[in-house]
Amino acid sequence: MKRKIIITDDGSSSLELLDVKEQYHSTFGAIQEAQFVYLKNGLKHFINCHNAKSISVLEMGFGTGLNAFLTFLLSEEERININYTGIEAFPLNADEVSQLNYVEQLKVKEYASVFGRFHNIKHNKQIQITPNFRLTLNTGSIEEYEALPQFDVIYFDAFGPAIQPELWTIAIFKKMYNCLLPQGVLVTYSAKGQVRRNMQKVGFKVERLTGPPGKREMLRATKP
Repeated sequence: MKRKIIITDDGSSSLELLDVKEQYHSTFGAIQEAQFVYLKNGLKHFINCHNAKSISVLEMGFGTGLNAFLTFLLSEEERININYTGIEAFPLNADEVSQLNYVEQLKVKEYASVFGRFHNIKHNKQIQITPNFRLTLNTGSIEEYEALPQFDVIYFDAFGPAIQPELWTIAIFKKMYNCLLPQGVLVTYSAKGQVRRNMQKVGFKVERLTGPPGKREMLRATKP
């Protein structure tokens, strides 16, 4: 996978797959997309609905670590206990990580070492980052991942259906459904009709929501 660092419209960095011209985040803004889709409509939505103080999050597509880092910052700010698991088949190398500017853009230099540690932890082992935040980074594919119902929120952040159609199937969403606890939510930037129908076929209640800047809609799925 040939990749290069790009700068999105809100000033935050991302990566682009050169062979297919696919970006890891919206070119309208990596940080603003992550905050809107995954934090506002996923994690914060769950917290507000359930007054939750301890939450388990699964991210499908750890990528640059941006979603995890924003979740970590929220856990520190709100004093919420978060157990975070990321799945990533193609981890970034040290040179790519060094070029990501999230710490500077978010003005949180006191957590620069934490962000670096996200990409340096031993894979497939839970690490206590702070008293409020635990991280496990699993290498390998989602097709191989198995878990009992244990998650409250899933960030579904795979490459788009045109690039990775195998990750937007009924079989994968059934796996995600089975990973969630009752009333758990899955959020994704995609709003394609087939994606929504595949979610519904496995039992999710699916909502179309207003999308982040540059995108008309997104999806949120809830396990009854």
